[in-house]
Amino acid sequence: MKAAVIESVGKAVVSEVPDPTPGPREVVVEVAACGLCGTDLHILQGEFAPKLPIVPGHEFAGEVVGVGRQVTELSVGDQVAVDPSLYCYECRYCRTGHNNLCERWAAIGVTTAGGAAQYAVAPVANCVKLPEHVRTQDAALIEPLSCAVRGYDVLNSRLGSHVLIYGSGTMGLMMLELAKRTGAASVDMVDINAERLTTAQQLGVSASATSADELDRPQGWDLVVDATGNAAAIQDGLGRVAKAGTFLQFGVADYATRVSIDPYRIYNQEITITGSMAVLHSFERAAELFATGVLNPDIFISDRLPLDQYPQALTQFAAGIGRKTVVIP
Repeated sequence: MKAAVIESVGKAVVSEVPDPTPGPREVVVEVAACGLCGTDLHILQGEFAPKLPIVPGHEFAGEVVGVGRQVTELSVGDQVAVDPSLYCYECRYCRTGHNNLCERWAAIGVTTAGGAAQYAVAPVANCVKLPEHVRTQDAALIEPLSCAVRGYDVLNSRLGSHVLIYGSGTMGLMMLELAKRTGAASVDMVDINAERLTTAQQLGVSASATSADELDRPQGWDLVVDATGNAAAIQDGLGRVAKAGTFLQFGVADYATRVSIDPYRIYNQEITITGSMAVLHSFERAAELFATGVLNPDIFISDRLPLDQYPQALTQFAAGIGRKTVVIP
């Protein structure tokens, strides 16, 4: 089959690889679409993946075309979205319900072959069957949405909160859509690229600007979300949290990223700084939300490219062009 392969640091190609074979409790999925995200760039840079080469792609959906001998829950022809998370279920974190912090954490498309290919294999337990009205090519959005749902689990958002989001890329826009639906009094957004704010305005953001200095909330925001992973944005956002407010590190920063904090202010103003990592008990809920129309795929997916153009898609994504880019095998 044809697949994208990150062969070595900085090098991605499209080549022929062996077709996958399902284990007893696995299925083979013919991929309808696979999304690109920041994790793929980190893998390209030599981070995250324990070894290269690797077939990337952890945001994907498709049709079941093969099932293992012990699979009864799904049948050939079913349309599914795939949760890429692979846990050991044995370590302390798995046993205490923090599976996303698993000591042996792995993921389809990060540590094992992923969905940037014509076919991918996945445990049946990781597959969520899609209702008939959901377009399978759009359902690659469910995985990033499940990360955003996990983010709001961590935030414990209260009704009437004022929210500030840094970054109007796919994840920032998803956090915007969830904030609107969790009773936020206002949702503001900052992005240094004014053109990227156009989509946020289309989705009904309360206010948007290239700097938080341009926004009118002198007391700060109850919830501040960084969806960039950028040190300058994180540093600025930490200073925008209102008293008794919460800062969520949601964007994926480089390992070397550093910012400074003011411990006295955190103490004196009872500020919470927290993080959200990947998916935790949120994939099924994201699938259900997606089926209700919480996101408009035609707005969120800006580019649908053939798999042959995967290297170019990575370059385009790294340059910040468009919103969600998916490849179509």
